[in-house]
Amino acid sequence: METATGQLSQTAVEVLSKTNFSTVDWVIVICYPLISVVLGIVASRFIANMKDFVTAGQSLGTCLGIATLTGTELGLITVMYSAQKGFTGGFAAFHIALAAGITTFVVGVTGFLIYRLRAMGIYTIPEFYSRRFGIKTQILGGVMMAFGGILNMGLFLKVGSMFLVGITGMSDQHLPLPAAWGLPAIPALHAIMAFLLLLVLIYTCLGGMISVVLADYVQFIVLSFGLLLTTALAVWELGWADIFTAVQQIKGPAGFDPTISEGGFGFEYIVWMGFLGLIGCSVWPTSVARALAAESPRTVKKQFMWASVSYTIRFLVPYFWGICALVFIMGHDAQLKELFFPAAEGAKGVDNLYAMPIFLGRILPPVLIGIISAGMVAAFMSTHDSYLLCWSTVLTQDVVAPLFGNRLGPKTRIWLTRFFIVLIGAYVFYWGLIYEGSEDVWDYMAVTGAIYFTGAFALLAGGLYWKRASSTGAVLALLAGCSAVFGLTPVQNLVGIHAPSARVGLFSIAFTLLAMIGGSLIFPDKPKPEKEDAATTESPETT
Repeated sequence: METATGQLSQTAVEVLSKTNFSTVDWVIVICYPLISVVLGIVASRFIANMKDFVTAGQSLGTCLGIATLTGTELGLITVMYSAQKGFTGGFAAFHIALAAGITTFVVGVTGFLIYRLRAMGIYTIPEFYSRRFGIKTQILGGVMMAFGGILNMGLFLKVGSMFLVGITGMSDQHLPLPAAWGLPAIPALHAIMAFLLLLVLIYTCLGGMISVVLADYVQFIVLSFGLLLTTALAVWELGWADIFTAVQQIKGPAGFDPTISEGGFGFEYIVWMGFLGLIGCSVWPTSVARALAAESPRTVKKQFMWASVSYTIRFLVPYFWGICALVFIMGHDAQLKELFFPAAEGAKGVDNLYAMPIFLGRILPPVLIGIISAGMVAAFMSTHDSYLLCWSTVLTQDVVAPLFGNRLGPKTRIWLTRFFIVLIGAYVFYWGLIYEGSEDVWDYMAVTGAIYFTGAFALLAGGLYWKRASSTGAVLALLAGCSAVFGLTPVQNLVGIHAPSARVGLFSIAFTLLAMIGGSLIFPDKPKPEKEDAATTESPETT
């Protein structure tokens, strides 16, 4: 664990190392993930073809679908970046959770996008591109989706490992390697990253979507219990009324009102979050993957209606933990306050991502802290397996296979998907070590995801609901989505442009929609046969 300026002092290490985490808790944390590995080994026996590997045979019922959807979206990365938003934004951050819940419910009621996609029986979103706009659009769409998605998950491994470093009090400890290797000790953070990544790779490669669903179900049960109990203990420790009073003193009105831009979020950010809520459930591939794995289109609608509740809670609870961490650090521990908010002019404090896990390490008792940490590790693995499977499947099904004329057999596709899983895992490890940006993790994810989802939204909405949408318009929209990359801090520093990420995101949305509409009107597709295209067929269940 380091400050923004380098290594911590010995005094700082001692302060940050205080935790209730014990040897018993380590046993719980290490043994629990092995259950997922066993699930992967068992699930591998049921993989007969690509449909089983990618969509679990499209057999998920409503209850299991809700559990696995929640399990994936309530990952450790979600808990960490949400706690960070609560830490920096106070109760005003709750508007992000409300946007996610409301839009998910609306999508569930109307079936917007997801119903028609499931009714088509496709495996991936770029497969829809192929049916509606042609093979070239599928390949480009697959490349854009994989590029944006893989870049998006680049910080997952590091941020998830930071949770374990913070809650266990490992600070900047180094773990020795076998003397025979002749290598120096490695930082605990890097060792944890490698260990967790190895577990995820093993059982995702073995069991595909079946192991993902099983692991999600176990994680859903464990983490649901952990979220409620931890929240209760946090309130017990700090006092319900005192939490609100402290936020008012620390942040003022901006800590409660998201419309205040100075020191807060502002209307521009709220609109951006509303669109992200829509994207998160109806366009983002890991969520759509659950819709495509459902047993029927009707099940998809029920699944998302009920999941809207969990979509809201998955944000609200971690936000509250981040708020409690802020109150604890600012008002209950002077040493931590100095480390996170140093008084010296120009000094930079400890990364605020560590605030929530350090807070939990102080208030949770032994054994319980091990169970909560194990649940978080399960959440970490649940998210990683879904994302790894999603992006590797896109590369196999929508990039490589079309380039070979779709002549690849089922076994070849499965092994190629496994190869991409390992390759993406290696990238995630590398990117977590080298990336340096000043934005919150949530804002980083929003911007990198926008590289894919702004164009994808234009293609899905246009392709499903507008008969005049053309392949040229689709290609232009996909390329226009690349404009979202200018929301990243390193890119802005490189080109000398400085604008809020929300503004860049909103511009990218408008740009892609304009490209889709303009390109389709100026360069229409040649007339098709009278037989109506399956992608635009109106379903009686769709609104």
